[in-house]
Amino acid sequence: MKTTVSLVLGSGGARGYSHIGVIEELERRGYEIICVAGSSMGALVGGVYAAGRLPEYKEWVTSLKRIDVFRMMDLTLRGEGTIRGKRLMTNLREIVGNPLIQELPIPYTAVATDLTHQKEVWFQNGLMLDAIRASIAVPGFFTPVFEEDRVLVDGGVLNPIPIIPTVAAHADLIIAVDLNAEACLPRVVMPETRYLDRSGFSDEWHLDGAPQAEDEQLAESTPHKAVGRIDVLLNAVEVMQESLGKYKVAGYPPDLLIGIPKDACSFYEFHRGAEMIELGREMAAQSLIGLEQSMR
Repeated sequence: MKTTVSLVLGSGGARGYSHIGVIEELERRGYEIICVAGSSMGALVGGVYAAGRLPEYKEWVTSLKRIDVFRMMDLTLRGEGTIRGKRLMTNLREIVGNPLIQELPIPYTAVATDLTHQKEVWFQNGLMLDAIRASIAVPGFFTPVFEEDRVLVDGGVLNPIPIIPTVAAHADLIIAVDLNAEACLPRVVMPETRYLDRSGFSDEWHLDGAPQAEDEQLAESTPHKAVGRIDVLLNAVEVMQESLGKYKVAGYPPDLLIGIPKDACSFYEFHRGAEMIELGREMAAQSLIGLEQSMR
């Protein structure tokens, strides 16, 4: 008889690809995942898995190159976010369709944050892609979802490791994946003050195509990569989620917490799918070996 698992998938941008490796390692070792909940990228990967389309999604993300990720970013000048997310959702629809959550073969919860009422929102019914789009709406990066009297953003704003939605499944084990675990090596990169008066996203991508100023060219030749406003914002979100995640885990400890180092890759390095999947598999294997030895 297989050991059953309620799986909790945390938020953390491109590091969320490691959830795929964790799922694959759990199945390879004979565990049965009977429930999944996630915030942000955890909600995306968890939804795809619950719908039975993880192999197709993995094939797609491991084929993405840096330029493919850039082309998928449908930029907007609206103040509430940089990326609309329509192209991403179109690609997801082609892979997984848009099933109703309550009809998925595995119980699934996507967690978002309602800014208007300052509370978590658990999507446990309705269209899956609508739930995912709300859960991945990282403030300042993706535009929010406006739904009647609610403004919905990334679930990680209030709950980066949503353990409670999985408790009702009464699985043998609750296993959570933290994408903001302690870094392998200490690394501090300070933003340069000259970026504080600039638009933000173009600091990193130079979207307008304009030639770089002499001081920008000089900065690129220095050992430390310059950090733009969007980097500062995303770093702040990740620091917040790391702190919140510790509180959530302390309040309701899972049977196993698999940590993915927060310095494994940057939030928006979505072209590193294969690498992150393998990292997830390795970290899951290490953690599960320890768990299995303690259970003997």
